[in-house]
Amino acid sequence: MSVSSSSTAAARRPANLPSLTGLRFFAALLVFFFHASLMDSPIPPNAPINPFADDGVAGFFTTAFSKAGYMGVSFFFVLSGFVLAWASRPGERLTSFWRRRVFKIFPNHLVVFAASLLLFAGAAVTSVGDWLPNMLLIHTFFPQPSINLSVNPPSWSLGSEFLFYMLFPLLMVGIRKIAEKRLWLWSGLMVAGMVGVQLVTRFLIPDTPKSAITPISDLQFWFGYLFPPARVFEFALGILLARIVLAGRWPRRIGFGVSLVLSVIGYAAALVAPFEYGFVVATIVPVAALICSVASGDVAGRDTWLRSRPMVWLGEVSFGFYLVQGVTIFYLRSLLGESTYSVPVAILVVIGFFAVSLLGGWLLYRFVETPAMRRWSRGRKRPAAVTAPQTAAIPAQATAHHDTLPQRPSSPVRG
Repeated sequence: MSVSSSSTAAARRPANLPSLTGLRFFAALLVFFFHASLMDSPIPPNAPINPFADDGVAGFFTTAFSKAGYMGVSFFFVLSGFVLAWASRPGERLTSFWRRRVFKIFPNHLVVFAASLLLFAGAAVTSVGDWLPNMLLIHTFFPQPSINLSVNPPSWSLGSEFLFYMLFPLLMVGIRKIAEKRLWLWSGLMVAGMVGVQLVTRFLIPDTPKSAITPISDLQFWFGYLFPPARVFEFALGILLARIVLAGRWPRRIGFGVSLVLSVIGYAAALVAPFEYGFVVATIVPVAALICSVASGDVAGRDTWLRSRPMVWLGEVSFGFYLVQGVTIFYLRSLLGESTYSVPVAILVVIGFFAVSLLGGWLLYRFVETPAMRRWSRGRKRPAAVTAPQTAAIPAQATAHHDTLPQRPSSPVRG
């Protein structure tokens, strides 16, 4: 039975997945602590971000969160494929889909891009070729660090997201044709693809010159982590996982508690594995389990704390919270020079970074993202009502670390 023929079961599924929205904030929080604990800023001259003066505490802080950002971003990429597939409607016009995606990410990106260029990046870029690819979100196709991490470093992930959006309609056509009994096999192949990327990174990509911010080379870091085509496996896995959950094939015994245990095990493995395998491979199974177990809980109607109003709000602002960290952590930390502080003061510094980042995320969500989506994400004419059975009768407005699955609208299609 294909996804498109599962309309009877899908009709009983919820129109939104609020617990997944709440969970997104914790993925963004992992990225925050990763950024706050860095010993080498991605902004030249690559001075430490970590504010602790005590070497032991500073070392623990850096080590403890050294894989947190990688796990958080991998979560976002898998989630992106999951929620887009969950919300997909056969027959939707490509122009409508792509318009929503563009107006979901570009307004926030351009505002933070401009702020970064004004505050600090303008002094570092030496040519149009350094900043224009970033503005257009094609910068991670370039292997040079001066381009792929230019202007606002956290925006590198949007380059992958942009590629995902362009590929999604094509991928969805193919994945819809996969028989339900083979979904797990194809999911395993996606994981094998991720392993293959890191094998190439470790053994075939030159290991010199060394990166200024990682223990591997610039080329290895680019290919294994930043290069968008190398991250498509995670996105495709998310699409497959959505089909697995919609088909009722996610094992009930793998719930949220088990997924958390797997996450701890996977994170510990990432800490001790060769550096490249900590990007994705060590934590991909826990990431998949977290997303599917939480989504399955929402499908079953379980009332969890993740779907509470405060958690959903935090999930909604998580895109801005993530994106603004280049300014609220990297730039603000540079204003303090290389000063380090006693433990209590350093904790206050980190709390300050968090508060300013959360405020920035809310401002972007409230005054940039939401108005832009309301104004430009839909066409001038409403499309005709969809009468054919739908796999998941919800609006296709959920993307990556940036989006939520919204409530069912009064009309059958929302921009």
